[in-house]
Amino acid sequence: MRKVLITGVTGFTGRYMAEELAAQGYEVHGLSYRQPVSELPTAVSAIHCCSLNDDETLRTLLMEIRPTYVVHLAAVSFVAHTDADAIYNANLLGTRHLLEALRTSATNLEGVLLASSANVYGNATEGVLPESAPFSPANDYAVSKAAMEFLAGLYRGRLPLIISRPFNYTGVGQGEQFLIPKIVAHIRRRAEFIELGNLDIARDFCDVRQVVQAYRRLLETPAAIGETVNICSGSAYTLQYVLEQAAAISGHHLDVRVNPAFVRSADVKNLFGSRAKLDSLIGDLPQLELKDTLRWMIEYPATD
Repeated sequence: MRKVLITGVTGFTGRYMAEELAAQGYEVHGLSYRQPVSELPTAVSAIHCCSLNDDETLRTLLMEIRPTYVVHLAAVSFVAHTDADAIYNANLLGTRHLLEALRTSATNLEGVLLASSANVYGNATEGVLPESAPFSPANDYAVSKAAMEFLAGLYRGRLPLIISRPFNYTGVGQGEQFLIPKIVAHIRRRAEFIELGNLDIARDFCDVRQVVQAYRRLLETPAAIGETVNICSGSAYTLQYVLEQAAAISGHHLDVRVNPAFVRSADVKNLFGSRAKLDSLIGDLPQLELKDTLRWMIEYPATD
């Protein structure tokens, strides 16, 4: 049985990644820097507690697990996170420790997928963004991901690396500090109003279930080794569209109050990713419409 090690397995994306891989017959191992406080994903065969900065334990685990594939999702993923040291420690130094441990300890590796971010492009270029678009990171999170990509370049030829650049994506279980879960949470509790920024800015949004399927298929595609690939819908949606669809699904209309603190005047109006490279590598990926993702999130049964 093929084995996969997922770092950050207990996080939002990690749980869906584990389910996607297990459904395809993989033996899934997870890496977490602390013992999970919530119920473990049923798709995971074992969760190993180890900090990416613990080199000795990390190398020992890799020699014991002998993964065929590695999916590196462990990161500080919230753009507005206030602790810059934590961002760089997790997103850059943690990645370096992992890559060095893989280089020295892992055998029979067929693919290592590193989750970067479309935030490396920044918000200065209008329209569609191919992988060749220049970097213009505008915050510490984006800088950390850009630096991670440069770091990964040192290991090309020594490890079978794939770099993914996901644009915005969402789904059930994502924290309310992110935009669409914030809107959904307000809808679900029938709030009277919500504070947002510019409603006319259009951005690319995907469903997390589609993202993890793309990740798996990239890992299974030998031609993807050494490539950097956008993970995106190829379409742009405004916040106004999201609010209208949420209202149509739920029957509840929010009073929207524009908070000047959430408005960034320098942001371009329309920004989305090019799917051309992704489609050329993995073929057709079934599309999940944003309105269907919103319905899933709004109508998902409440948990205690």
